[in-house]
Amino acid sequence: MNFLITGGLGFIGSNFIKFLLKEDTNADIFNLDSMTYAGNHENLKDIENNPRYHFIAGNICNFELVDFILKKFKITHIINFAAESHVDRSISNPDIFIETNIKGTLTLLNAAKKNKIERYLQVSTDEVYGSLSFTDPEFTEDNPLRPRSPYSSSKTSADLLVLAYYHTYHLPVIITRCSNNYGPYQFPEKLIPLMIRNIQLDKPLPVYGDGSNIRDWIHVLDHCQGIYDAILKGEIGEIYNFGGNAEVSNIDMVKFLLKELRKGEDLITFVRDRPGHDLRYAMNISKATRELNWKPKYEFDHGMKETIKWYLENQEWVDNVTSGAYLDYYKNQYGAT
Repeated sequence: MNFLITGGLGFIGSNFIKFLLKEDTNADIFNLDSMTYAGNHENLKDIENNPRYHFIAGNICNFELVDFILKKFKITHIINFAAESHVDRSISNPDIFIETNIKGTLTLLNAAKKNKIERYLQVSTDEVYGSLSFTDPEFTEDNPLRPRSPYSSSKTSADLLVLAYYHTYHLPVIITRCSNNYGPYQFPEKLIPLMIRNIQLDKPLPVYGDGSNIRDWIHVLDHCQGIYDAILKGEIGEIYNFGGNAEVSNIDMVKFLLKELRKGEDLITFVRDRPGHDLRYAMNISKATRELNWKPKYEFDHGMKETIKWYLENQEWVDNVTSGAYLDYYKNQYGAT
């Protein structure tokens, strides 16, 4: 099988590429990435010379490029990780989210249809379901879609396009929706790596509102396994939820990090709440367990301690990805379009 992985320089995409190289020794992987601030070649530095891994600089909105890749390299499977994903950025500048997450998905779907791709998998998010109360049951795949931010609205629109191409054109699609990921190589604007870095520097830890908002946390490698299972064993036209069975409030997450790093809670700074901040996400994973024989392997405390250890031991990576210097270098070298 020949896989086109879009957004493979990002957090989840780069972890998946490494996972796939180990899991499927016959797979050839073509990574299409436009090298935005959140994509980093250093995430895949250790596999750059692997003969089964190939990097292509480019934008998923470029139909001619995507079409060329699918034909030239006889792509059989597409997994679309490429997305603008930070909610705060979507609130301040929603335009790029519409461009990448909706138009980019449409471009990939048109190219997949034209080239008769065997399977197309759309990596989505629990945020398309909206917000739960503290007592609501977990999201199932049958929950109505009620996005509440420009980011989640763009992902919802992409999901609906994917399903429309299944129903209208019989394109062989699958959608996966996942809760909050944690693990190595996550860009330090996200909660866990941001807090770890601030704690190291004795900087304030900004917590929205009173910190009571709850997220379900899943280790990125459990998510990678779920995606792999879905694209190989999932039923065409279906949606699969993945979660970690680990609901933790934001304030408890920050306190956990402080305890592990042996710092006091005086660093916590409560700030004005994010507009439209969803209260709680929680995923019902029974369908994935039943149909894919998938369930998370990482226990939260152990996975988090491994994650903290990784960031502490990879300070050079953190410094490099936050400096922006690598981005200018690679754009000059590869000339992304």
